[in-house]
Amino acid sequence: RLSPDTLYFFGDNNFTEWGSLFQQYVPPPFRIPGTSPAYSFGIAGSGSGVPFHWHGPGYSEVIFGRKRWFLYPPDKTPHFHPNETTLAWLHRTYPTLPPAQRPLECTLRPGEVLYFPDRWWHATLNLDTSVFISTFLG
Repeated sequence: RLSPDTLYFFGDNNFTEWGSLFQQYVPPPFRIPGTSPAYSFGIAGSGSGVPFHWHGPGYSEVIFGRKRWFLYPPDKTPHFHPNETTLAWLHRTYPTLPPAQRPLECTLRPGEVLYFPDRWWHATLNLDTSVFISTFLG
């Protein structure tokens, strides 16, 4: 199925509705002094994800499923179309990239956490139905 046809729930979560989940969640003990972290809970279908973007630092933890990450440092803007899904980018653009222009990448599995530094470009692709929590620092 096309990525837009799959479930992808992520972003500002209603803590009234999801309060019991967040009360049970124990985040990794990383903080930026003088700031409060912001949490986002996500459920996503296989083949969905987010295209390349950047923001402040944080980390993402997979609870169920697998999530593939593609990352570039701030000084290396990735080649992508903003309206193209990560799955389309992986099939069309990724194979044409010379090895030196490919992103850093990894696949997170349940219980694994990835830290993404400030202003690093990143895109994700859910390889399975996935459940995850992201923590935005600062």
